Amino acid sequence: MTSAEKQALSERDICTKFIMPALVKAGWDGQTQIREEVSLTKGRVIVSGRTHRRGEAKRADFLLNYQPNLPLAVIEVKDNNHSVGDGMQQALG
Repeated sequence: MTSAEKQALSERDICTKFIMPALVKAGWDGQTQIREEVSLTKGRVIVSGRTHRRGEAKRADFLLNYQPNLPLAVIEVKDNNHSVGDGMQQALG
């Protein structure tokens, strides 16, 4: 794959073509230990007078579980138009 072709890949393409195969190759079970596009929170409740609304929900591209319902790591994927550190704050949040 050329550099220009890699540059054109979307975040979802990178997940499918590179991240998921690498996780499986590293020994993670795709059926029981890896979850994709996971909602982590429903969003903060923002109260204004007598009304309220939800803030933006937090999502992860991948959630790795050591055992069922025992999350171990979050993976935040970015396309090739972002630097390596661009997803760090999002993953930490």
